[in-house]
Amino acid sequence: MPSFKVDTSSAVVFVATAPVPKLVSKQTGEVAMDRETGAPLSTVGLLVSDEGEGNLYQVTVPKTGLPEGLAPGMPVSVVGLRARDWENTFNGQTRHGISFRAVAIALAG
Repeated sequence: MPSFKVDTSSAVVFVATAPVPKLVSKQTGEVAMDRETGAPLSTVGLLVSDEGEGNLYQVTVPKTGLPEGLAPGMPVSVVGLRARDWENTFNGQTRHGISFRAVAIALAG
């Protein structure tokens, strides 16, 4: 499926939730890995405020693209943010949504 660039150049972005490992399976605890680099993936909650509207996004980022000590409330910038729609069917129920992926998150200022 195609992905789309998300422009955050005029947005104010804050960490909402600290990074946690992205799991392939909650049962096994297996951590998802980046297909291109082999780096473990993490998920971080970001509050993105732009043009008078604020939204919370769960963004997947390779662990190598996360600065040390990233914590809620910190202002950040997002490098290479992309959105991709997804859909899957499990046990006869179809679910769909939009996933967000970034190359890196950098501390602002």
